[in-house]
Amino acid sequence: MDIFTTMITPYRADGSLDLDTARRYVDWYFENGLTGIFAVCQSSEIFYLSLEEKVALNRTVYTRAKELEKKHGRHFTVVSSGHTSDSIEDQALELNRIWESGTDALILITNRLDPNNEGDDVFIENAEALIKRLPPKARLGLYECPYPYKRLMTPKLLDWCLSTGRFDYMKDTCCDAREIARRCQQLRGSSFKLLNANCQTLLESMQNGGSGYCGIMCNYHPRLYAWLGENFEKHSEKAEVLQGILGTFGFTEGGLPYPLTAKYHMTLCGIPTENSARNRASEEMTDYARSCMLQMKRVTDAIEAQLQE
Repeated sequence: MDIFTTMITPYRADGSLDLDTARRYVDWYFENGLTGIFAVCQSSEIFYLSLEEKVALNRTVYTRAKELEKKHGRHFTVVSSGHTSDSIEDQALELNRIWESGTDALILITNRLDPNNEGDDVFIENAEALIKRLPPKARLGLYECPYPYKRLMTPKLLDWCLSTGRFDYMKDTCCDAREIARRCQQLRGSSFKLLNANCQTLLESMQNGGSGYCGIMCNYHPRLYAWLGENFEKHSEKAEVLQGILGTFGFTEGGLPYPLTAKYHMTLCGIPTENSARNRASEEMTDYARSCMLQMKRVTDAIEAQLQE
């Protein structure tokens, strides 16, 4: 199974990117058993980063990931997005810059291809226009990004993706176990991997043919997700219990100030990080939120210890 985290963006006290800390994040993700990183995504605050910042962050993540891959002989995939503009021409500029800075696949944000939610034909027309402007050898993926609105893929669009032979990944955010199962059936036999972003339906999606996880919760307990991906068939009873724990933890996605909580959690893990984000006020990281993160980490550490016994 592929277990990907979504990359968060650390800042210095002056508000500029802290690329040294970003490299330490990449090391931490690798050491905790993940197989990949989704760089320059919504967790990275892409709608609040300049193009030069997106490129710098992506280059940092990709370069360090490939250093680790070469040193340890274990694949560590980086997929990257970053196209936030409205026009296809500007999106192509953004994605080409990301490609030049290094990535294993370019991830297309679905709502950027149909910004006014006009229908599948508009999506396909825009997608074809965009792909023509991208390097022919670039592998592609999709991300049902919730902002500014969640544009879900349809059976027609998945069939179109398969017909192009260009798409390898999809970050699924539909949060619907039945729909995920239907999508997995539609993709069966292809090289197109469906990675579920919703932790509450994760185990069921893997049992139904999904290829793993790509979500924000790997910023808190990546080792637990790595264990689940490796062992959900061999140790099914433990997997069911762990799924229940991960699903419960996952409800903090909506109730606490992410990504500030993830940055605070990195500090708890020994990677000091400024309490700063461009899409959240620092004051939202209250004592209550810190206490919740401390409790989560204590439980996570205990579960990891038990799984190692």
